[in-house]
Amino acid sequence: MTELSAAHDAAVTDRNRLAGSAYSSDRDLAARQALYEWKTPRYDLPGMVAEQLSEVRGRVVDIGCGNGTYVQRLRRDRPDLAVLGLDIAPGILAGVPAPVAVADVTHLPLATASVGAALAMHMLYHVPHIPRAVGELSRVVARDGLLVVSTNSARDKPELDDLWQRAAGDVLGTERGPARISLSARFPLEKASAILGEEFGRVDTIELPGTITVHDPEPVIAHMASCRAWADQHDVPFEATIERARTILVDHIAQHGAFEITCLGGILVCRH
Repeated sequence: MTELSAAHDAAVTDRNRLAGSAYSSDRDLAARQALYEWKTPRYDLPGMVAEQLSEVRGRVVDIGCGNGTYVQRLRRDRPDLAVLGLDIAPGILAGVPAPVAVADVTHLPLATASVGAALAMHMLYHVPHIPRAVGELSRVVARDGLLVVSTNSARDKPELDDLWQRAAGDVLGTERGPARISLSARFPLEKASAILGEEFGRVDTIELPGTITVHDPEPVIAHMASCRAWADQHDVPFEATIERARTILVDHIAQHGAFEITCLGGILVCRH
Protein backbone atom coordinates (compact mmCIF):
# COMPACT_ATOMS: atom_id res chain seq x y z
CA MET A 1 0.00 0.00 0.00
CA THR A 2 1.38 3.38 -0.95
CA GLU A 3 1.52 6.33 1.39
CA LEU A 4 -1.18 8.04 -0.67
CA SER A 5 -3.54 5.07 -0.51
CA ALA A 6 -2.90 4.67 3.20
CA ALA A 7 -3.77 8.33 3.76
CA HIS A 8 -6.83 7.95 1.51
CA ASP A 9 -8.04 4.90 3.44
CA ALA A 10 -7.51 6.60 6.76
CA ALA A 11 -9.44 9.68 5.66
CA VAL A 12 -12.36 7.79 4.10
CA THR A 13 -12.77 5.53 7.14
CA ASP A 14 -12.06 7.95 10.00
CA ARG A 15 -15.03 7.65 12.36
CA ASN A 16 -14.66 11.15 13.79
CA ARG A 17 -14.57 12.67 10.33
CA LEU A 18 -17.57 10.65 9.16
CA ALA A 19 -19.79 11.29 12.17
CA GLY A 20 -18.60 14.81 12.97
CA SER A 21 -18.27 16.32 9.50
CA ALA A 22 -19.14 14.28 6.40
CA TYR A 23 -22.45 13.01 7.77
CA SER A 24 -23.11 15.39 10.63
CA SER A 25 -26.20 16.40 8.64
CA ASP A 26 -27.63 15.24 5.33
CA ARG A 27 -26.43 18.31 3.39
CA ASP A 28 -23.55 16.67 1.55
CA LEU A 29 -25.18 13.26 1.11
CA ALA A 30 -28.30 14.95 -0.30
CA ALA A 31 -26.13 16.85 -2.79
CA ARG A 32 -24.63 13.60 -4.05
CA GLN A 33 -28.04 11.96 -4.25
CA ALA A 34 -29.55 14.94 -6.09
CA LEU A 35 -27.18 14.68 -9.05
CA TYR A 36 -28.93 11.45 -10.09
CA GLU A 37 -32.12 13.38 -10.82
CA TRP A 38 -30.50 14.17 -14.18
CA LYS A 39 -29.58 10.55 -14.94
CA THR A 40 -31.04 8.49 -17.76
CA PRO A 41 -32.27 5.89 -17.51
CA ARG A 42 -33.77 6.72 -14.13
CA TYR A 43 -33.56 3.91 -11.58
CA ASP A 44 -35.93 3.79 -8.63
CA LEU A 45 -33.34 2.33 -6.26
CA PRO A 46 -35.56 2.18 -3.16
CA GLY A 47 -38.24 0.52 -5.29
CA MET A 48 -35.73 -1.99 -6.65
CA VAL A 49 -34.63 -2.83 -3.13
CA ALA A 50 -38.24 -3.24 -1.99
CA GLU A 51 -38.77 -5.62 -4.90
CA GLN A 52 -35.77 -7.71 -3.86
CA LEU A 53 -37.28 -7.95 -0.38
CA SER A 54 -40.68 -9.16 -1.64
CA GLU A 55 -40.31 -12.56 0.06
CA VAL A 56 -38.74 -11.21 3.25
CA ARG A 57 -40.69 -11.21 6.50
CA GLY A 58 -39.96 -9.87 9.96
CA ARG A 59 -37.13 -7.43 10.63
CA VAL A 60 -35.10 -5.48 8.07
CA VAL A 61 -32.15 -3.37 9.15
CA ASP A 62 -30.61 -0.61 7.02
CA ILE A 63 -27.02 -0.21 8.19
CA GLY A 64 -25.47 3.12 7.33
CA CYS A 65 -28.98 4.35 6.58
CA GLY A 66 -27.91 7.98 6.20
CA ASN A 67 -30.88 10.28 5.68
CA GLY A 68 -33.30 7.37 5.60
CA THR A 69 -34.15 7.12 1.90
CA TYR A 70 -34.55 3.35 2.00
CA VAL A 71 -35.94 3.19 5.53
CA GLN A 72 -38.80 5.52 4.72
CA ARG A 73 -39.62 3.85 1.40
CA LEU A 74 -39.73 0.38 2.95
CA ARG A 75 -41.92 1.59 5.80
CA ARG A 76 -44.30 3.08 3.25
CA ASP A 77 -44.39 0.13 0.84
CA ARG A 78 -43.97 -2.70 3.34
CA PRO A 79 -45.71 -1.76 6.59
CA ASP A 80 -45.63 -5.44 7.52
CA LEU A 81 -41.84 -5.25 8.02
CA ALA A 82 -40.11 -4.00 11.16
CA VAL A 83 -37.56 -1.62 9.63
CA LEU A 84 -34.67 -0.36 11.75
CA GLY A 85 -32.21 2.32 10.65
CA LEU A 86 -28.64 2.29 11.97
CA ASP A 87 -25.82 4.76 11.35
CA ILE A 88 -22.63 5.86 13.08
CA ALA A 89 -23.54 9.54 12.68
CA PRO A 90 -26.13 10.82 15.16
CA GLY A 91 -26.56 14.07 13.24
CA ILE A 92 -27.79 12.47 10.04
CA LEU A 93 -30.22 10.27 11.98
CA ALA A 94 -31.97 13.33 13.41
CA GLY A 95 -34.23 13.57 10.37
CA VAL A 96 -35.05 9.86 10.11
CA PRO A 97 -38.25 8.70 11.83
CA ALA A 98 -37.74 6.23 14.69
CA PRO A 99 -36.82 3.51 15.30
CA VAL A 100 -33.21 4.38 14.56
CA ALA A 101 -30.01 3.90 16.53
CA VAL A 102 -26.34 4.81 16.45
CA ALA A 103 -24.33 1.68 15.67
CA ASP A 104 -21.23 0.50 13.79
CA VAL A 105 -21.44 -2.26 11.19
CA THR A 106 -18.46 -4.03 12.73
CA HIS A 107 -20.28 -4.42 16.07
CA LEU A 108 -23.99 -4.66 15.35
CA PRO A 109 -26.36 -4.65 18.36
CA LEU A 110 -28.34 -7.50 16.81
CA ALA A 111 -28.68 -11.17 17.65
CA THR A 112 -27.29 -13.81 15.33
CA ALA A 113 -29.64 -14.69 12.44
CA SER A 114 -32.17 -12.14 13.71
CA VAL A 115 -32.98 -10.21 10.53
CA GLY A 116 -34.71 -11.28 7.35
CA ALA A 117 -32.71 -8.77 5.36
CA ALA A 118 -29.94 -6.25 5.85
CA LEU A 119 -29.10 -3.29 3.63
CA ALA A 120 -25.62 -1.79 3.27
CA MET A 121 -26.10 0.88 0.62
CA HIS A 122 -23.07 2.88 -0.46
CA MET A 123 -21.40 2.54 2.91
CA LEU A 124 -18.99 -0.42 3.06
CA TYR A 125 -16.18 1.69 1.57
CA HIS A 126 -16.28 3.74 4.79
CA VAL A 127 -15.47 0.68 6.93
CA PRO A 128 -11.82 0.23 8.00
CA HIS A 129 -11.92 -3.58 7.72
CA ILE A 130 -14.46 -4.51 5.05
CA PRO A 131 -14.24 -8.34 5.36
CA ARG A 132 -14.91 -8.05 9.11
CA ALA A 133 -18.00 -5.96 8.39
CA VAL A 134 -19.21 -8.46 5.81
CA GLY A 135 -18.76 -11.20 8.39
CA GLU A 136 -20.87 -9.27 10.86
CA LEU A 137 -23.55 -8.74 8.23
CA SER A 138 -23.51 -12.46 7.51
CA ARG A 139 -23.89 -13.18 11.22
CA VAL A 140 -27.08 -11.15 11.69
CA VAL A 141 -28.84 -12.21 8.48
CA ALA A 142 -31.00 -15.34 8.84
CA ARG A 143 -29.96 -18.38 6.86
CA ASP A 144 -32.84 -17.89 4.43
CA GLY A 145 -32.45 -14.10 4.46
CA LEU A 146 -30.52 -11.76 2.22
CA LEU A 147 -28.13 -8.85 2.20
CA VAL A 148 -28.48 -6.02 -0.32
CA VAL A 149 -25.38 -3.92 -0.97
CA SER A 150 -24.68 -1.04 -3.37
CA THR A 151 -21.52 0.65 -4.58
CA ASN A 152 -20.04 2.34 -7.65
CA SER A 153 -17.74 1.02 -10.33
CA ALA A 154 -14.13 2.08 -10.58
CA ARG A 155 -15.22 3.50 -13.95
CA ASP A 156 -17.98 5.66 -12.48
CA LYS A 157 -18.08 9.41 -13.33
CA PRO A 158 -14.69 9.73 -15.09
CA GLU A 159 -15.73 13.14 -16.43
CA LEU A 160 -15.87 14.49 -12.85
CA ASP A 161 -12.38 13.15 -12.21
CA ASP A 162 -11.15 14.91 -15.34
CA LEU A 163 -12.96 18.14 -14.45
CA TRP A 164 -11.40 18.16 -10.98
CA GLN A 165 -7.88 17.56 -12.29
CA ARG A 166 -8.27 20.26 -14.94
CA ALA A 167 -9.54 22.76 -12.36
CA ALA A 168 -6.88 21.79 -9.82
CA GLY A 169 -4.18 22.12 -12.47
CA ASP A 170 -5.37 25.62 -13.34
CA VAL A 171 -5.31 26.60 -9.66
CA LEU A 172 -1.81 25.18 -9.17
CA GLY A 173 -0.48 26.43 -12.49
CA THR A 174 0.22 22.95 -13.80
CA GLU A 175 -1.23 20.96 -16.68
CA ARG A 176 -3.08 18.51 -14.44
CA GLY A 177 -3.72 18.68 -10.72
CA PRO A 178 -3.91 15.78 -8.25
CA ALA A 179 -6.87 13.41 -8.36
CA ARG A 180 -9.93 14.09 -6.24
CA ILE A 181 -10.73 11.71 -3.41
CA SER A 182 -12.77 8.66 -4.40
CA LEU A 183 -15.09 7.37 -1.71
CA SER A 184 -15.99 4.09 -3.42
CA ALA A 185 -12.43 3.20 -4.52
CA ARG A 186 -11.94 0.91 -1.51
CA PHE A 187 -14.99 -1.18 -2.45
CA PRO A 188 -15.59 -0.88 -6.20
CA LEU A 189 -18.27 -2.84 -8.01
CA GLU A 190 -15.60 -4.84 -9.82
CA LYS A 191 -14.29 -6.31 -6.54
CA ALA A 192 -17.43 -6.28 -4.40
CA SER A 193 -18.82 -9.64 -5.49
CA ALA A 194 -15.64 -11.52 -4.55
CA ILE A 195 -15.45 -9.79 -1.15
CA LEU A 196 -19.10 -10.53 -0.38
CA GLY A 197 -18.71 -14.08 -1.71
CA GLU A 198 -16.33 -14.90 1.13
CA GLU A 199 -19.36 -14.98 3.45
CA PHE A 200 -22.32 -15.48 1.11
CA GLY A 201 -22.73 -18.47 -1.17
CA ARG A 202 -24.60 -16.60 -3.87
CA VAL A 203 -24.03 -13.00 -4.96
CA ASP A 204 -26.03 -11.57 -7.86
CA THR A 205 -24.96 -8.23 -9.34
CA ILE A 206 -27.38 -5.81 -10.98
CA GLU A 207 -25.46 -3.16 -12.90
CA LEU A 208 -27.02 0.29 -13.22
CA PRO A 209 -25.33 2.14 -16.11
CA GLY A 210 -26.48 5.54 -17.28
CA THR A 211 -25.62 9.09 -18.24
CA ILE A 212 -26.15 12.27 -16.24
CA THR A 213 -26.86 15.26 -18.49
CA VAL A 214 -26.94 18.74 -16.96
CA HIS A 215 -27.57 22.11 -18.56
CA ASP A 216 -26.70 24.02 -15.39
CA PRO A 217 -23.36 23.64 -13.57
CA GLU A 218 -24.79 23.86 -10.06
CA PRO A 219 -25.84 20.20 -9.51
CA VAL A 220 -22.32 19.12 -10.53
CA ILE A 221 -20.65 21.77 -8.39
CA ALA A 222 -22.80 20.80 -5.39
CA HIS A 223 -21.80 17.16 -5.89
CA MET A 224 -18.10 18.02 -6.05
CA ALA A 225 -18.35 20.35 -3.06
CA SER A 226 -20.07 17.60 -1.05
CA CYS A 227 -16.63 16.09 -0.41
CA ARG A 228 -15.62 19.15 1.63
CA ALA A 229 -15.13 16.92 4.69
CA TRP A 230 -12.04 15.58 2.89
CA ALA A 231 -10.83 18.97 1.61
CA ASP A 232 -7.49 18.48 3.40
CA GLN A 233 -6.85 15.32 1.37
CA HIS A 234 -6.92 16.95 -2.06
CA ASP A 235 -3.46 18.59 -2.05
CA VAL A 236 -4.98 21.68 -3.68
CA PRO A 237 -6.99 24.67 -2.39
CA PHE A 238 -10.46 23.12 -2.24
CA GLU A 239 -12.72 26.14 -2.63
CA ALA A 240 -10.57 27.68 -5.35
CA THR A 241 -10.69 24.41 -7.29
CA ILE A 242 -14.47 24.25 -6.94
CA GLU A 243 -14.79 27.80 -8.28
CA ARG A 244 -12.46 27.05 -11.18
CA ALA A 245 -14.50 23.92 -11.98
CA ARG A 246 -17.64 26.08 -12.08
CA THR A 247 -16.03 28.40 -14.65
CA ILE A 248 -14.93 25.44 -16.79
CA LEU A 249 -18.47 24.00 -16.65
CA VAL A 250 -20.10 27.30 -17.58
CA ASP A 251 -17.83 27.55 -20.63
CA HIS A 252 -18.39 23.89 -21.57
CA ILE A 253 -22.18 24.18 -21.36
CA ALA A 254 -22.16 27.44 -23.33
CA GLN A 255 -20.18 25.71 -26.08
CA HIS A 256 -21.82 22.28 -26.11
CA GLY A 257 -25.25 22.89 -24.58
CA ALA A 258 -24.79 20.32 -21.82
CA PHE A 259 -22.26 18.47 -19.67
CA GLU A 260 -22.48 14.68 -19.62
CA ILE A 261 -21.25 12.30 -16.93
CA THR A 262 -20.96 8.55 -17.48
CA CYS A 263 -22.24 6.55 -14.49
CA LEU A 264 -21.91 2.95 -13.43
CA GLY A 265 -23.09 1.68 -10.10
CA GLY A 266 -24.70 -1.51 -8.97
CA ILE A 267 -26.71 -3.47 -6.44
CA LEU A 268 -25.48 -6.80 -5.13
CA VAL A 269 -27.99 -9.25 -3.66
CA CYS A 270 -26.34 -11.79 -1.36
CA ARG A 271 -27.70 -15.06 0.02
CA HIS A 272 -26.15 -17.67 2.29
